[in-house]
Amino acid sequence: MVAGSDYIHFARLLRTFTCNATVAISTEESAYTTFMNKEEKISLLQLVYKGLEDESLAEIAELSHIRDYPTNYLLCREGEHEDVLYVIAEGKVIISQQLGDEESTRILRVGGKGDVIGEMGLIQNAPRSASVHTTTPCSMLEMDKKDFESILSKNPHIALDLIGITLDRLRENDKKSISELQKTNKVLRQMDRNKMEFIQVTAHELRTPLTVLKGYVNVLQASLDAETKSGLGEVLQGIDKGTDRMHGIVNTMLDLTRIDADSFKISPVIVPVKQILEKVAYKLSTAAQERNIDVVIEHNADTPNIKADPALMEKALHHLLVNAIKYTPDGGNITITASPSVLENNTKSAKISIQDTGIGLDAEHHELAFEKFYQVADVATHSSGKTSFKGGGSGLGLAIVRGIAEAHGGKTWVESEGYDEEICPGSTFYLEIPAS
Repeated sequence: MVAGSDYIHFARLLRTFTCNATVAISTEESAYTTFMNKEEKISLLQLVYKGLEDESLAEIAELSHIRDYPTNYLLCREGEHEDVLYVIAEGKVIISQQLGDEESTRILRVGGKGDVIGEMGLIQNAPRSASVHTTTPCSMLEMDKKDFESILSKNPHIALDLIGITLDRLRENDKKSISELQKTNKVLRQMDRNKMEFIQVTAHELRTPLTVLKGYVNVLQASLDAETKSGLGEVLQGIDKGTDRMHGIVNTMLDLTRIDADSFKISPVIVPVKQILEKVAYKLSTAAQERNIDVVIEHNADTPNIKADPALMEKALHHLLVNAIKYTPDGGNITITASPSVLENNTKSAKISIQDTGIGLDAEHHELAFEKFYQVADVATHSSGKTSFKGGGSGLGLAIVRGIAEAHGGKTWVESEGYDEEICPGSTFYLEIPAS
């Protein structure tokens, strides 16, 4: 029997205990809603750290706790410094990385029970290398950075085992990534071959009707009475000019397919550098004059002759000079310089540089500019015209220059302080060919 006063006291204590317990449960539900005893934690950790002894696993289990997360919860954010190590007890997650384009992500893998997240970030004190989202309700065995470092500092053998196991897992991930990349590269190579075959077929199919059209235009122009039909003469001249331009594009496409197939047929002879520079500059003099651009040739007397295919060298220099005119504002200057040089293999060479006072090129584009179809600016903003300022193009000219340079055992590259349409820092393109 309980006395009346004692009963009242007991009831008050019970009510107080119940209220406190309710508050505690409510608070815990927002953070740690799943209970897992020590044995269950050790069993989970054995899936992850198979090389650790039970004593070490028990020590880790003692300092870890369980927490539940809903679906679509962001556990880790790429690039952020975070201080928690996760072991997935239940559920699934997706590990992803941001690509260069901010709107694109790459799924690295799907994680499940026994997967560890974030240990390398804690070991290296580095930001997260990937983002992790839950795809199902998840339970996570968690350990704070402070406790994780405490275990590593107290037990060096645990640190070595953890690092060894982590590295093994990273190697497995690397093998999977390499395998995926190999498959992707195989598909890309096939797509590139298909693209080049399509270009080759298209170029050949276009060449025949263009040749016929060119022939008929020449016949009409020859039989035209200029005095009585001057208007028709201008029309025919426009058709002829357009046909020539299309012919040039088709020939460029065919040149590209030859480069890609390594089938450039070179007929090398002794070529005087000054002579070929003057020839290319003369052919583009009208285009330069229309833009009020001065083209100057500076030929060092010691520049050796080169052993090269004259037609291909003329083509390479033509593309370089067209590129310089295209990206130089009206009223600018272009300086073509020829000088003696030596290649990496100690072979004597002639180095030709084409320096402009144009808009320049950022460092990130210096190598990419020589890739086929690569366009530095937005294609939609390009104006038409082969040599008009920032005029549109096929994106093949510089790729052909590199192909011709390599076919002759030489090289090509570009130097520029950067892109700026106000200051116009300019660019210098180089073409170096072995001497005869």
